Amino acid sequence: MPMIRLTAPAGALTVEGRAGVQKDLAAVLLRWEGAPDTAFFRAQAWSYLVELPEGAQTTAEDDAPRFLVEVTVPQGALSERRKSGLVEEATKTVLAAAGLSAEEAPRVWVLVHEQPDGTWGAGGSVIRYADLVALAQQGRNDA
Repeated sequence: MPMIRLTAPAGALTVEGRAGVQKDLAAVLLRWEGAPDTAFFRAQAWSYLVELPEGAQTTAEDDAPRFLVEVTVPQGALSERRKSGLVEEATKTVLAAAGLSAEEAPRVWVLVHEQPDGTWGAGGSVIRYADLVALAQQGRNDA
């Protein structure tokens, strides 16, 4: 049950990029998490786009737009290799959505938050990582 949130200044994404970046980032997250590509798991990958009003984001140096990608996953869901791949691909996805080149990659930060087991709830119940692993295995077997 991963979640991904992109925070960006309003107008920083291209029209095409804004239209597809949420689904693109959700797909990136599911791929690196190793979840089966099923309707159930796609429906659980929540993706948010938070657009900041003009003037709400700056640095001490300049006003060029910066992008923050926050990923929340159950603790243990991502190995170091998977985290690295996720950060790299999420960065490329945001750059493409903003019409920026690879040289602008330092303007994209990706923070991975690992939610400790037993602290994630859905549908009125606590969801444990082992439950998700079992669901994923069932999804692979059903595919």
